Amino acid sequence: MLVTAKALKGYKLHCTDGEIGTVTEFIFDDRDWTIRYLAIETGTWLVDRQVLISLQSLAGVDEKAKYFSVNLTKQQIEDSPPLFKEVPVSRQYEDQYHTYYKLPAYWNTTNTWLPIPDMMGNSAVAKEAARGDKDLEPDLHSTDNVRGRGVHATDGEIGHIVDFIIDDEAWVIRYLVVTIHNWLPGKKVLISPAWIDHIFWDESPVSVNVLREKIKKSPEYSDTCELNRDYEKELHAHYDRECYWDDKAADTDKK
Repeated sequence: MLVTAKALKGYKLHCTDGEIGTVTEFIFDDRDWTIRYLAIETGTWLVDRQVLISLQSLAGVDEKAKYFSVNLTKQQIEDSPPLFKEVPVSRQYEDQYHTYYKLPAYWNTTNTWLPIPDMMGNSAVAKEAARGDKDLEPDLHSTDNVRGRGVHATDGEIGHIVDFIIDDEAWVIRYLVVTIHNWLPGKKVLISPAWIDHIFWDESPVSVNVLREKIKKSPEYSDTCELNRDYEKELHAHYDRECYWDDKAADTDKK
């Protein structure tokens, strides 16, 4: 099922022993646009820390009751490796995180324990050290950080990102919702991550390998639009691009 990141934001997080907070954003890997972590707001609890939940710990999603359930206790999360808010997630931190939770490393490297600075100490020093750490992982981005960025087509600016369409079965970002109000007031369109040339860790615009005119004439998207397979086929046909589900079928045939 395809659902917007905006719709999932605010879902409660249910641990095995009670509720712990709400989902504020999603951390994704731009190499395959897979969601790696949920970012959780816990209110006054752990106020100075980012609280990340790996999708590997996800036990289920209840879209009617609007909550994610995880196979973790509140104490496990409270005792997890600390990470200050606004500090980028480094590979060094991920090593420690996955070791603590006994999770396999998704990047297919040896999951070894690497010490990190005490980030609950001098926050200014810790943040500066983390930003300068050679182990910072440039492929991870948060939806909040990317939302609002400009979008550049091959021949110039076209609009900016306002939301994301997430496949809540594969936990992959399938589309970016882009508003092109500079040309057509109020019109929104969908851009597949497969058509993106590159995305940087900083706040640089996202570059799309498509002409502006092509994007302007793309099938319109709205919040009430039914994201069914017919709409997706029309979208991919407009851009003359292969559908992602055809790629999955081809991969299956090869096995």
